Amino acid sequence: MGRFEQVKHKVVSVQEMKERIQEWKNSDEKVVFTNGCFDILHEGHVTYLAKAADFGSKLIIAINTDASVKRQGKGEERPINPESSRALILASLGFVDGVVFFDEDTPVSVIELLKPDVLVKGADYDADEKDPSGKKYIVGRETILANGGEVKTVALVEGFSTTNIVKKLKS
Repeated sequence: MGRFEQVKHKVVSVQEMKERIQEWKNSDEKVVFTNGCFDILHEGHVTYLAKAADFGSKLIIAINTDASVKRQGKGEERPINPESSRALILASLGFVDGVVFFDEDTPVSVIELLKPDVLVKGADYDADEKDPSGKKYIVGRETILANGGEVKTVALVEGFSTTNIVKKLKS
């Protein structure tokens, strides 16, 4: 299999990812999960994802579909890159082991189905927040903890955000 085929092989359905995760767990791999739009990949994203990957041996990223991004109200022009392009770019990172899509407003159903060992979000969230209506609450937290997993946060790199990049391009 060529390198491009290897990259494409990382982008799969949630059901296929569930099967891969089961195989990995049978081999004592520790599966890490994170999610986001990852519209314009930048240094902040790469730093965050690499640090998230360090919490285990396999990193899975769930990305918002284009429709899901639109519903977030990030701007009329968002997403800038279509979901297929965002997935391919993320899959090309060496420390990423799988990419799946979710169309809902949150990835909770994907988390419940995949049951990763570690759930990671940026430090703008709080791993200890227990109130689902709280702004810093990490969706899927209860599922992970109920299955004996961990919820972690990673410090964000100051000065990097897709919203700021879009603003800069417009000016």
